[in-house]
Amino acid sequence: MAQALQHKERVLVLDFGSQVSHLICRRCREVGVYSELRSCQTTLDNIQAFDPDAIVLSGGPHSVYEPNAPHLREDVWKHCLAKKLPILGICYGFQEMCHALGGRVEPGTKKEFGRTEMTITSGDTRDGDGKPSPKKARAEPSIFDGLKTTEEVWMSHGDKVTKLPRGFRSIAYSANSEYAACADPRRRFYGVQFHPEVTHTPHGTKMIANFLKVITGLKCEWNMKDFCKQEVDRITKLVRDKEVIGAVSGGVDSSVAAALMHKAVGNKFHPFLVDTGLLRLNEATEVKKRMDLHIKGMNLKVIDASEEFFRELKDVSEPEQKRKIIGRLFYENFERAVRELGLDPKKCMLLQGTLYPDVIESTSYKGPSTVIKTHHNVGGLPAKMNMQVLEPLRLLFKDEVRSLGWELGLPHESVMRHPFPGPGLGIRIISSVDREKADTLRKADAIYIEEIRKSGDYDKISQAYAALLPTVKTVGVMGDHRTYGCVVVLRAVTTTDFMTADWYHMPHDLLGKISSRIINEVKGVNRVCYDVSQKPPATIEWE
Repeated sequence: MAQALQHKERVLVLDFGSQVSHLICRRCREVGVYSELRSCQTTLDNIQAFDPDAIVLSGGPHSVYEPNAPHLREDVWKHCLAKKLPILGICYGFQEMCHALGGRVEPGTKKEFGRTEMTITSGDTRDGDGKPSPKKARAEPSIFDGLKTTEEVWMSHGDKVTKLPRGFRSIAYSANSEYAACADPRRRFYGVQFHPEVTHTPHGTKMIANFLKVITGLKCEWNMKDFCKQEVDRITKLVRDKEVIGAVSGGVDSSVAAALMHKAVGNKFHPFLVDTGLLRLNEATEVKKRMDLHIKGMNLKVIDASEEFFRELKDVSEPEQKRKIIGRLFYENFERAVRELGLDPKKCMLLQGTLYPDVIESTSYKGPSTVIKTHHNVGGLPAKMNMQVLEPLRLLFKDEVRSLGWELGLPHESVMRHPFPGPGLGIRIISSVDREKADTLRKADAIYIEEIRKSGDYDKISQAYAALLPTVKTVGVMGDHRTYGCVVVLRAVTTTDFMTADWYHMPHDLLGKISSRIINEVKGVNRVCYDVSQKPPATIEWE
């Protein structure tokens, strides 16, 4: 469900289009304050309904002085001032704050991108050219409490603030930014020209924590134990006399969602696993055994719909079209399963393990990043459905879902399992899909996962999988004979929130062993490659 969680402390992040706006939410939650991301042009009614304790303005690709640049609504600014809400502006958000409150923003003579050394002056009063005045520094709370005088930060801007609004003063500077950070302590308005939310700013989370704890005065008590109890209560009230049909794949998201639903409504929850023919090797059998063992009383039923999926996906190679077809067939199979139980679909709800990154990547805000891809469990379902979709994990990041899994008592194998996309191998076969290609990829992927488990690398990796490039064939030699086979690409990434990711530095001898086994044991494959792309600019999945 799209509604906000009813937690007593909440921070609203207003998005001006930065590709890392979601990380601000993540850092706030790490500190212990629930946060959500909304469009910078969201209405006052929406902000009042969320009732935030503080607001953070994100970065963005625009210039505040351009005619079509995004800005907060005038009534939103009035509301923030009247309610005396603490505000932290980051990069463009800092410039927006200065622009709206009477300061000045201009193009910089020098741009500032990447790691930068910043000098913190805290309460110093600075004159117009950014140099310290001889006035004594004031002893007052700061977003830089507990930090050194010099800090490394991540800059990414071409414009700069050249005049501060009334009541503001500089609290940090860099070589190219006399106003690298500024504050109006009386109104609890703070602005930073750099990005504290990214890992490239080593003490950025500490700065955000200071804003929330020291400046805003929040207790920072957001945790999964409270969420679990709150969500169980919410689900119980929401479901009432309805039945819930569960989409279970065996991955961490659907496993946690199923465990949460079973805890909330018991035998009113009917879980199904649709075997699309696009699952991992022996997936359906293993998932049923594991779920029945660890979630007592939850009877998982397996639906073999592989022939139907392969028939409808024949000759379809466009990724978005594949997602739409898979989403539609998932739903149609659920509806049939409901009718076979003698239930009325209109009196049922459909459980899905949608996460916050799915929602962010599938939503285009006015001002922020464009749609990256449609996740099948967000945009792939048919527009008209008889069942209402229930998404209890919709506002959680992946690592928060894992924490919830531990809270629900799920085993290590379920909680720490690498993610597997709803469309399955359908989006890891980079062309049209058929059973032969799926079987080829299934075997290659199984070898890959087996070897990284044996080596101990599996738990160091956030997600690993094999992709098949059947439209790209290469010449090889096997037993003195010329071959013309498919290419398998191995992908492994490390990440905490799955919104940004780095490629995993796999040991070369392990890669060699995996490559040798795949080429020798999987018919039709004669070349194995390793993907060393980061996200962004790449995505974790190939499609």
